[in-house]
Amino acid sequence: MPRFESVDHLTQYRRQLKAKFDPEQPRVLVCAGPGCLPLGSEEVAQAFKEALAEKGLNGKVVLKVSGCQGLCARGVRVLLRPREISYQKVTVQDVPEIVETTLVNGGIVDRLIYQDPASQEKFSHKGEIPFYKNQQPIVLRKLDIIDPESLDDYLLMGGYRSLRKIFFEMTPEQVIDLVERSGLRGRGGAGFPTGRKWRICREAPEAVKFVICNGDEGDPGAFMDRAVMEGDPHAVIEGMIVGAYAIGARQGHIYVRHEYPLAVKRLKLAIEQARDAGFLGNNILRSGFNFDIKVSQGSGAFVCGEETALIASIEGFIGEPSPRPPYPAQSGLFGLPTVINNVETWANVPEIINMGGDWYTAIGTEKSKGTKVFSLVGAVNHTGLVEVPMGTTLRQIIYDLGGGIPDNKAFKAVQTGGPSGGCIPAKFLDLPVDYDSLQEVGSIMGSGGMIVMDETSCMVDVARYFIGFLHAESCGKCTPCREGLTQLKYIYNEIINGRGEEWHIPLMEELCAAMGSASICGLGQSAVNPVLSTLKYFRDEYEAHIRDKKCPALVCRPLLKYTIDPETCTGCLACVRECPVGAITGLKKEAQEIDQELCIKCGLCYEMCQFDAVKRE
Repeated sequence: MPRFESVDHLTQYRRQLKAKFDPEQPRVLVCAGPGCLPLGSEEVAQAFKEALAEKGLNGKVVLKVSGCQGLCARGVRVLLRPREISYQKVTVQDVPEIVETTLVNGGIVDRLIYQDPASQEKFSHKGEIPFYKNQQPIVLRKLDIIDPESLDDYLLMGGYRSLRKIFFEMTPEQVIDLVERSGLRGRGGAGFPTGRKWRICREAPEAVKFVICNGDEGDPGAFMDRAVMEGDPHAVIEGMIVGAYAIGARQGHIYVRHEYPLAVKRLKLAIEQARDAGFLGNNILRSGFNFDIKVSQGSGAFVCGEETALIASIEGFIGEPSPRPPYPAQSGLFGLPTVINNVETWANVPEIINMGGDWYTAIGTEKSKGTKVFSLVGAVNHTGLVEVPMGTTLRQIIYDLGGGIPDNKAFKAVQTGGPSGGCIPAKFLDLPVDYDSLQEVGSIMGSGGMIVMDETSCMVDVARYFIGFLHAESCGKCTPCREGLTQLKYIYNEIINGRGEEWHIPLMEELCAAMGSASICGLGQSAVNPVLSTLKYFRDEYEAHIRDKKCPALVCRPLLKYTIDPETCTGCLACVRECPVGAITGLKKEAQEIDQELCIKCGLCYEMCQFDAVKRE
C-alpha cells in the first residue's frame, strides 16, 4: 500500500484498482459478523480455502471474509457474487457441495437457500429475499462486499473520496453547513442535530478541540455499532476526519467496550493502515491538516455510553456522569470543546459529503432524515441487522423484514431504545419509526435496539428485567437514580412474588417522576420508560399480578399453580420421578396429585408430561 502524498496520487491508485477489478470474477464472501462467528464462520472460510485449492480454483475464485450480512437468524451466511446467490446455515460439511455445484457447475444447492417461513417460497438471490428487498442500506451498504481488513477494498468502493472535497473544495464552515442541511441527527440517543453540535464546538474559542466516536454499545440485544466497527472500520475513521476538519480538532478517540475484541483489533488495524496511507497524521494529502486517532477501551460499564461518563473514563477517572451544562461541545475531554457522535453517525458522514445534503434530506421524514440501523431481535422469525428509511413503520420492520412472529403467535409489544426505552403495544404497529413518533408513545430511538415480544411475554417481568439491568449498571452517583432504581427493583420483586399491593402502582409512578426530573444523566432520566410505558399500555397485567395474584402470560413462577387433570393422567409416573421435592403422589396407572404445600413450582412435571395432563395456571 503506497503512502498517498496528494489527492491526485490517491485518484490514480483508485483507477488502478478499478482497472484490475473484474466484476465477473466469482467471489465467495463468508459472513464473519456477530451472529455468524459463534456458529463457525471461520471454520467455514477455511473449508472454502481448502475446497477451492482442491478444485484448482485458486486465483479464479476470490475468497473473502466479510462483515455482517444482516440475516443473523440464518447464519452462517455465504454470499456468492456476482450472481448474488445467498446461502444460509452453511456448515463445513456443506462447503464441498457448494464449490462443486455452484462454482464449478453453475447450479444451486436448493437446501441451503432461503425459504420464507409463511409462504414456504424459496429464493436463491439476495435481492429477492424480503429481508433485504425492503431495506435501503447506506451505513451497511459495504458490509457484505468488502473485506474489513483490506484498505484496497474500501478504496475500491469510493473510500476516503470525501477528503478531496472537504480539503480542497470546502471550508470547515461549509462542511458544517452541509451536515446541518442534511438534517443528520445523532444516532446514539436523543437525536441531537449533528451539524448544530459541530457548530457549537467550532465556535468555541479554545484552540485545542477533540472528536470522539462513542462505540460503547451496551444495550441488551444491540449490535449495530459492533457490526459497523467490525465490518467497515474505515467508514468510521473517514467520518471522524471530516468532523475533525469541520471543528478544527487535531486528535480523535474511538471508545470501544472491551467485550468487542474483534472491533478493537480491526479499528486499530484500520487506523494503522490509514496512517501508513497518509489519511491520518501530519499534512494529510498535502492539505495542511493534521489529525490522528487513538482507540480507548472501556471496562464494560453501561453508564459509559453517556457522554460525560465516557469522557471521564478516557481521562482515566471512574466512569461517572457530570451535570450538564456545560455540554461536551463547550467543555469536554480535559475541559476542552469536544464533539461526541456514535459509530452510526460518523459512518453516515462520508456519504453525506459525497452525495450532498439534499440527497440525504430526500430520505426519511420531515424531522428525521436519512436511514436508521436496527438490531431486530426477540420473538421474530428473521433476527438480524436492518437499515430502513426513517418513517418506516413498526409493522413493516417486524413483518415485512422480520418475517413476523414465530409459530404464528400474536405480537404483543416491541421495546425500542435499549433498556431505557419503552414497550410499544400492538395498537401502534403502524407507527412510523422516527425520533418524535417514538417519544410521543413513551419510547425512544436510542441507538437502535428493537426487541420483539409475543403473547408469551409478561410485561411486568419485562419491565422488572430492564429495571434490574439498569440498577446493576447505575453508577450510583446521584440519589434519584440510585435510590429510585433500588426501590423500583424491590417493588417489582414484591409484585412478581405475589406480595404486590394496590399502592405500589402510584408509588412507582411517583418514583418515576422524581427520577425523570432529578437524575443527573440520561440513564436515570430515561430508566422510567419501561416502567411508565408498561403501566400505561399493560396496566391490566399489573392489576392481575397484584389483585388476583396471577400472571396472565404464565411467566412469573411464584404466581403459577400446577395441577393434574385426573381425566387425562395415565399414571405413567414420569412427573413423580422428575419432581425434586416429592410433591406428586399416586399409584401407577392411576391419576396423580400435586401437594400444593410442597410444590416449588419448578415446572419439571409440566415439561415432562407427554399427555398434557399437567395444567399450569
